[in-house]
Amino acid sequence: MKKPVIGITGAYVNHNFFMEGIYVHQDYHKAVAANGGVPIILPYITPELALETLSLCDGIILSGGEDVDPQFFQEDPHPQLGQVILERDLVEIAIAKYAIEHHIPLLAICRGIQVLNVALGGSLIQDIPSQVKDCIQHTQKVKRSQETHWVTISKDSLLFQLFGSERIRVNSIHHQAIGHVASDLRVVAQSSDGIVEAVESIHPTTFTVGVQWHPESMASHSPAMNKLFDEFIKSSKERTVSRVL
Repeated sequence: MKKPVIGITGAYVNHNFFMEGIYVHQDYHKAVAANGGVPIILPYITPELALETLSLCDGIILSGGEDVDPQFFQEDPHPQLGQVILERDLVEIAIAKYAIEHHIPLLAICRGIQVLNVALGGSLIQDIPSQVKDCIQHTQKVKRSQETHWVTISKDSLLFQLFGSERIRVNSIHHQAIGHVASDLRVVAQSSDGIVEAVESIHPTTFTVGVQWHPESMASHSPAMNKLFDEFIKSSKERTVSRVL
C-alpha cells in the first residue's frame, strides 16, 4: 500500500539578513517517518503555488517558527512581538483554509495552532509574559525534548482518547498563544494559567488537531505523543486509499 505523503511547512533560514531557504527541524521528519508517512517540505513562493502542491499531500503539518503578523487578526504589533514573515503567514493561512475546506488531515504544532486559529477568524495573545497575569513559564530553559509543565485535557476529546489521561506533561517553546478562539474550533486542553494548549475542529469528520507544544520532539520517548502522530498518519493513509480508489 502506498505510504501517505505528509506536507510540512517550514521556517525561513536567515543568513546575513537574507532569507536563503526553508528549514524544518529533523524531529518532524523522524516522527512522520517512524509512523509510516513520507515527509516533504512545502515551498513558499505564493499562496497560489503553495496550494497547487497540496494535491501531492495526504496530510499536512503546520510547523513551529516565527510570530504571526497581528494584521491578520486586526491588531497593531505589541512591543514584544518577535520576527514576522509576511510571505509565510500568507501561505500558511491559505494552506490551513484549504485543508479545512478539502478535508485534508491537519496537525498544527506550536505556531501552527496559532496560524490555524487566525485562519479561521480567531486572534492571538502576542506576548504571554506581558499580557497574561501570573503566567507559568512557556519558553522553557531546558532541552527541546524535555517535558516542563502540565496541561489538562477534556474528556470528550480525541486527545483524551489517545492519551488516556486528563493530565499530561508537555514541552513548551512559545511566547504567543491563542486569544479569541475561532468559532470552528473548540478548546480541548489548557495549562494551569488558562493558556489554550490544544484545539480540535467542531466538525470532527477529518483529523484536525492543533497543539501548542512540540510532540514531534517527544514522540521518540513518549508513547502518548507518538500516538498523536500514529493517529494522524492513519487518517492520512485513509485519504491515500480514497484518492487511489
